[in-house]
Amino acid sequence: MTLHILFFTITIKRRKFTIDEMLREQEVNEIMEQHKDRQFSRYNHF
Repeated sequence: MTLHILFFTITIKRRKFTIDEMLREQEVNEIMEQHKDRQFSRYNHF
């Protein structure tokens, strides 16, 4: 996608992830879900 605004050109490209980055992102998401579950289980008693 390209926008032309007052002699400026802004180009936006999608970033391509490597396999390592994708695996790391998945791992981080799993850890975050585990933390959410723990928080929910702690506050669920109240």
